[in-house]
Amino acid sequence: MSDFDTVDWFTDDSIVDDPKPYYAHLNAKPPVCPYPHHGVIAVRGYDEVAEVYRDHETFSSAIAVTGPFPPLPFEPEGDDIDPQIAAHRHLFLMNEHMISMDPPDHTDRRSLLSRLLTPKRLKESEDFLWGLADRHIDEFVDRGHCELRREYAKPFTLLAIADLLGVPEADHQEFRTQLGAQRPGQFGGPDEEGPIDPLAFLESWFSSYIEDRRREPRDDVLTGLATATYPDGTLPDVIEPVRVATFVFAAGQDTTAALLGSCLRILTERPELQEQLRTNRDQIPGFIEEVLRLEGTVKSTFRLARRPTSLGDVDVPPGTVLLLLNAAANRDAERFEDPEELRVDRANSREQLSFGRGVHSCPGGPLARVEVRVSLERFLDRMANIRLSEAEHGPPGDRRFAYEPTYILRSLKELHLEWDVVE
Repeated sequence: MSDFDTVDWFTDDSIVDDPKPYYAHLNAKPPVCPYPHHGVIAVRGYDEVAEVYRDHETFSSAIAVTGPFPPLPFEPEGDDIDPQIAAHRHLFLMNEHMISMDPPDHTDRRSLLSRLLTPKRLKESEDFLWGLADRHIDEFVDRGHCELRREYAKPFTLLAIADLLGVPEADHQEFRTQLGAQRPGQFGGPDEEGPIDPLAFLESWFSSYIEDRRREPRDDVLTGLATATYPDGTLPDVIEPVRVATFVFAAGQDTTAALLGSCLRILTERPELQEQLRTNRDQIPGFIEEVLRLEGTVKSTFRLARRPTSLGDVDVPPGTVLLLLNAAANRDAERFEDPEELRVDRANSREQLSFGRGVHSCPGGPLARVEVRVSLERFLDRMANIRLSEAEHGPPGDRRFAYEPTYILRSLKELHLEWDVVE
């Protein structure tokens, strides 16, 4: 499509599978400009996106997930709509989860994660991940092919977060089965009666865990979550740590699985880079940062202007929805030299905005990096000449990929891999 000015970011399927030309179109425009659809203002400049992320006093996260849909549950009035946001907070989608909260509520909920996301706990999780990666790879490595998302990425990331949150290993298989990450060849479970609601399933299990640990504390991670207090020392209702755990669980699994798929797609299309990383493992972290920059799983997020302000050269009235285009900002030539080029040694690659900034920066970012690094290391250790299935994705020069049709996340639907087994 050549007339990108008519493209609707929210609904146009033509930019789902290959959005790069559209990003180039956006990055030729001013860093902040009114968008021709749904009354939003688009923010694509790196500095401007980062500024909005950091300024939670001016920009609310009440609409962080879905943006202009549905419309605001009120008509903005006056120069300060904070009272209206507060009065209608219960009507916003996902208002019960901290991604849509503003301080001080967000500060309270995020503090509950402090018992989990410690350097010590992350190191313990990394130790677990090495064995977990091998156990999953064992299920298909000798066959010489797999569909990555279903057979590895989804079950691996699911159990990685389960371990971080302290889910007992005895329950891991139940989580894997109920949440649709079965072993190849497994059948049965809830799919026989239709899909389950994953958040409802997680809330039920974590409610049981938290209530049990409050009755009978143990020396485990779940007890730490169950007994975590707000900054003022008060113990939250059971549902609060439950919702923190379930959202981290649900959000972290899909985004990390998508990131791993992007990494392996690139390595299969660039065999010279695959061999470079196989020989120089210290370059894998830089590679992951560049994939986050170029193929970050969160394509866009949103903020709501609380009061009159200006951004760039644009006036922003209260009640305006801001469309923050992470993927375009990560290609801003003012911040990243030759932005379309993947450089594993790029000095400022960790400045990418795929994990956000400010109080809402992704708390699971460190774990995601570890999950992907461990997975890539073990794939490179145990598989040679990792390549795409031409039967599924077509020959070089005529590849076929399908991405989930959403304006929020960038995620391959499937990635079919083949390889030579390392003896």
